[in-house]
Amino acid sequence: MTEALIGDIFTNALYLVLAIVMVVIIPSLVVGLVVSTFQAATQINEQTLSFLPRLIVTLLAIIAFGPWAVNAVLDYTRDIYLNIPFLIG
Repeated sequence: MTEALIGDIFTNALYLVLAIVMVVIIPSLVVGLVVSTFQAATQINEQTLSFLPRLIVTLLAIIAFGPWAVNAVLDYTRDIYLNIPFLIG
């Protein structure tokens, strides 16, 4: 097992984590931006007004993309386990 191979495995794992995190975080960021713009336009400075919509959107994103994320991690783990003989041999 060479350093390049370890780097490739680590890079693929980081890309997978980044993809899963982005799918959950981007909708929350968009909703936060919309709510912040609304608060700035109306000068309403209520903390729960910005927190609750982001929480709901984040939970909906986890519900919607959770099965995909779990399957992606399972597929990556399965690929690593199936390739162990080729990686060390």
